Formats: sequence, C-alpha cells, structure tokens
Amino acid sequence: MSVWDDLDLLLDSPSSLTVTSNTRGTVKDKANFKVEADVSAIRKAIEGIGTTEKTLIEVLTQRSNAQRQLIAQAYEKATGRKLVADLEGDTQGDFEDVLVALVTPPAVYDCQEVIKAIKGAGTTETTLTEIFASRSNRQIKALSEAYLAETGKAMIQDLQSEVAGDYGKALLILAEGKREESTNVDTAKAKADAKAMYNAGEKKWGTDEGKFIDILCHRSIPQLRQTLVEYKTISKKTLQESIESEMSGDLEELLVAVVKCVKSVPLYLAERLFKSMKGVGTTESTLTRIIVGRSEIDLLDIRVEYKKLFGGSLYSQLESEVSSSYGNTLKNLCGQD
Repeated sequence: MSVWDDLDLLLDSPSSLTVTSNTRGTVKDKANFKVEADVSAIRKAIEGIGTTEKTLIEVLTQRSNAQRQLIAQAYEKATGRKLVADLEGDTQGDFEDVLVALVTPPAVYDCQEVIKAIKGAGTTETTLTEIFASRSNRQIKALSEAYLAETGKAMIQDLQSEVAGDYGKALLILAEGKREESTNVDTAKAKADAKAMYNAGEKKWGTDEGKFIDILCHRSIPQLRQTLVEYKTISKKTLQESIESEMSGDLEELLVAVVKCVKSVPLYLAERLFKSMKGVGTTESTLTRIIVGRSEIDLLDIRVEYKKLFGGSLYSQLESEVSSSYGNTLKNLCGQD
C-alpha cells in the first residue's frame, strides 16, 4: 500500500494550502536583527579579495525573507549597487542561484521560475505542475501580480501560448488562482462529484477528462478531501489510482499532483525532493526552489514526511548529494532533525 492510499486521517489534518501561519517553517525572523551590521558583513564578504562565501551563507540563511529585503535596500543605499547584481557577479552556478533566490521576494521568485519554465525551447511542464498544484490562491495571485510587474504581460496570456490540450486547460484554471475557498463541506456534492468522476473514467470506455479537470481544479481543499473519501467508497480504488490508470502524460502528472496536494503539500514536496536527488545527477533547480520556497511555510513538515517516506532525514540526504557552499546553504536552510 502506498502512503498516498491512506485516507483515514485526511479530513482532520491541516493543509498548507489553507493555513496562513508560518510556524512550520525552518527560517524565522532573526531576533535583534541589525541591518547595518549585516550590510557591512556582506560588503566585506563581497568586496574583499575573493568572496567569503561562509559569511554570505550565515547572514542570508539566518534571516527571514522580509529581513533580507531590508538588507538589500540598505545595501543599495550604501553602495549604489544592487545586492542581487553583486551576488550574481561574485558567485556562480547553483550557489549563485540559491543566494539570488534567498534575496528575492517569494512571489517574484515563483514568477521567475514560471518565466524560466516557459521561456526558451520547449516548456518545462514539471515545474509548472509543481508550482500551480502546490500554491494557494493567495500565492498564485501574488505570483500573477509579480509576473505582470516583471514582464509587463499577463501571466495567463503567456501561459496560453505555451500549454495546450487538456493539460493546458487544467493548468490555466489553476493559474487563475480562483479555487473555491469555503471551509464548509457539502457531503452530498462530494458524493455527486465522486460519482461523476467515476462515471467519466472507470465506468466508461474512454475517459472524459473534462469532468476530472472541472472538479479537481475548482473545488475547495476540504471539499475535495471529502470527495476523495467518497470516491474510494464507490470505486474501491483511490482517485489517484484511477487517474494513473485512465490518463497519461502531462495531464496525468498534473491531476495526480493536485490530488496529492489536496492530501498533503509537504508529502508531495518531500517526494519531489527525493526524486530530484535520486538516480544519476541531482536536479538542483528543484532542490533550490522547494527548500528556499518552503523555508518559511512548511519545511518542518516536509522534513517529517521525508523521514517517514524514505527512512533517512532530508538533511543527511542533502549531505550526501550536494556539496560545497551550495550544499551548505541548503543544509543551513533545512536544519537537522
């Protein structure tokens, strides 16, 4: 039995998509934060001969994003140069990417990841899937605003020209950030939706993907959790198993990601982290995006789920997979269990 099949505690567990506190992050505001001291430490680290990477890591991983924004503003005021530009000029590769991610406001960072995913040859669907399946309405709205400010264009319009078919249809609904938000659960509706999806998939020859897309991309998280329970009662299979057997390609990946995030965003992201380190080579961009992006949201929960799923701690896995200053930055953000 896969960890995803267990729906027993589902209805009562908290969801990262509906909770707005950041108590489950690993990074908090630093007490006695002194912006001038931080700026001068960073200047010394960058302006001296050779860059003192250790200082950059210590300062930037132990301040919250809001505090890093204050550092960046004070840095520019003191030097006339942008902190991001200096970090880009003085560091390179994955280490540069993670430092830039740390000093970028979360919504802008999400927006830059979306731009990267749709720019250039081919679209990186896995990145788009991860971002739009795991973000709350509030985060998607902020990302959308950041996108408009960065590019002068509406994100939805740019996505429209990049994604197609049923996958595109589902992704565009998610990218509008208009998932229902009511916390009231309508059991009769959950039963009806479960039945509609069962009739559109398992029960008929060929699959009516539109039904699944409509329900999974619009209903609220509590409502969908109830629907998952009802679906298993009718079908004897979980909805995830049905989607996996009925669909394929990017659409299957997206709808499975949505179902997983309805159950548990930290569990979904723990699995993404594991896959990004498994096999030949490590997908650093995924590691950076999840560890930086969730460090003030639910990285503590991701650590717990990681250990449950894979036996070892996320920290020890990072220790064996990523090295040098880049690895040290991620380990600092992750923290030891």
